[in-house]
Amino acid sequence: MQHADLTIILIEGALVLLVLYKIFSARRGRNLFIRRIPGLSAIDEAVGRATEMGRPMLFSPGVAVLNIVTLQALSILSHIIKIAARYRSRIIVPTADSVLYTVAEETVRDSYEAEGAPEAFNRDDVRFLSDNQFAYTSGVVGILNRERVASAFYFGDFFAEALILAENGQHVGAIQVAGTPQITQIPFFIAACDYTIIGDEYYAASAYLSREPTLVGSLVGQDYTKAIILGIVVLGVIAASFLSVTTMPFLESLFLRYINAFTG
Repeated sequence: MQHADLTIILIEGALVLLVLYKIFSARRGRNLFIRRIPGLSAIDEAVGRATEMGRPMLFSPGVAVLNIVTLQALSILSHIIKIAARYRSRIIVPTADSVLYTVAEETVRDSYEAEGAPEAFNRDDVRFLSDNQFAYTSGVVGILNRERVASAFYFGDFFAEALILAENGQHVGAIQVAGTPQITQIPFFIAACDYTIIGDEYYAASAYLSREPTLVGSLVGQDYTKAIILGIVVLGVIAASFLSVTTMPFLESLFLRYINAFTG
């Protein structure tokens, strides 16, 4: 924002107010529409399949430490646990970070208790394997094959191990749902998994699953601001490409100032 002038500041202020308006609207009880995310909707199918087969599920939050990406993964894990608790289905959660292991264990325990099934919680099903990338990968592959899991979920930061995990999940016949913000690994998940969460859908997951008003309002407000920013960019391109500076100086200068404000 070091190059921002009054016009840019006013636009940014208007966008912030729009997001806040949507948040307050949701908190007042207004029903805001969120597009259905097929990959997250497939979670019910995956849990149901594991229940029918009498085999466990596996949830891997990736190889990263506790951060915003893994916290998002834990919110998805909590949702899956609550569904599994209704059917008394077993889910194994291998982790690659000691802090994440502790938080994941509490998340699993609290989710079972929230569904009125605290006795279904098994401490041994939340495991710390290793903080070494491929040692962790080997441990997860071993669980996939020994337990013959029926469903596998991969949500978090994944790197070179992504395809190894997904291929082994395919080998044991598991239905697989994956999501990661690591764009270099998304193609491998798309190729090897049944459903893949792509792009902003990963960060929208908590709002979609929980329907918590603040999260829903924030998500919808951000979608509106993206549309507005895209409109400004399109108008600026048109002004710069087809119109002279004397015909539309405001749009062209506004576009250039907006881009400079965010590119430095």
